[in-house]
Amino acid sequence: QVQLVESGGGLVQAGGSLRLSCAASGRTPSNYVIGWFRQPPGKEREFVATISGNTNSTSYEASIKGRFTISRDNTKNTVYLQMNSLKADDTAVYYCAADTQGVRLRIGRGDYWGQGTQVTVSS
Repeated sequence: QVQLVESGGGLVQAGGSLRLSCAASGRTPSNYVIGWFRQPPGKEREFVATISGNTNSTSYEASIKGRFTISRDNTKNTVYLQMNSLKADDTAVYYCAADTQGVRLRIGRGDYWGQGTQVTVSS
């Protein structure tokens, strides 16, 4: 079992920045690929980014690449999502998720999910 807790969401003006954190605990979090997903109001949940456990290899959804950066600190068992140049369209509940398989995680079928943190970008 892996437990995930997101934090860092809030209200920010368009063009601003936020850093989300995903604190992992339980079964050797560094062995897992961890990703961020988001669910805008009235829409389906969508992939944002993933980072592997040992090589720190990253992948991003095309529309956010260059604005968002995923990173991890295995000494703190925490994954971060730095979000810059935020737009109103980035408004969503942001979730982190974990799985041993990156391919499965990227399609939203990760084994473990956090409760989410709300990000609201005002225009």
